[in-house]
Amino acid sequence: MVKLNKIYTRTGDDGTTGLGTGERVRKDSERVTAYGTVDEANAAIGMARIHLTPADAVVDAMLLRIQNDLFDLGADLCVPDRGETLPYEPLRITSGQATRLEQEIDTLNAELSPLNSFVLPGGSPAAAALHVARTVARRAERLIVELKAVPGEPVSEPAITYVNRLSDFLFVASRYVNDKGHKDVLWVPGKNR
Repeated sequence: MVKLNKIYTRTGDDGTTGLGTGERVRKDSERVTAYGTVDEANAAIGMARIHLTPADAVVDAMLLRIQNDLFDLGADLCVPDRGETLPYEPLRITSGQATRLEQEIDTLNAELSPLNSFVLPGGSPAAAALHVARTVARRAERLIVELKAVPGEPVSEPAITYVNRLSDFLFVASRYVNDKGHKDVLWVPGKNR
């Protein structure tokens, strides 16, 4: 249960923060950097949501679920599974959450025409904002994969799968809110040579 009544504690004034296990780590540690970037992706999605129109209600509902999932992902990363018995059941990303993202990608993508070029970020404000969220999600994915490569820093496969699907979802969602791809701006290789 989360209870936030005092926002500042002064415990981080020495440059450390507490993981969900109670362990103190540097604020620039690989783990904190990874879940901090997940938080950044969540904020970018929040900014994208304010640009959606009433016609984008389906996408908005999906994004709201994703924002909740990203708090789950942050909680998962904040409590590394080192095989220790904890006094509580830690929150973990499940494979079902990634499967739901795949289903939502398929739902949105079914209404889009196939691409024959890469899409330049832009079009509508909502699409551009979703592209920003997509790139932040990709950075979070790179950092989570980097974290997993550090000895003694476990990361679950469902967490990596989820964040990989997330950027795919955000790409498809950006096309969907761009008038179902009709307002996509396509890359023209070598156009300005």
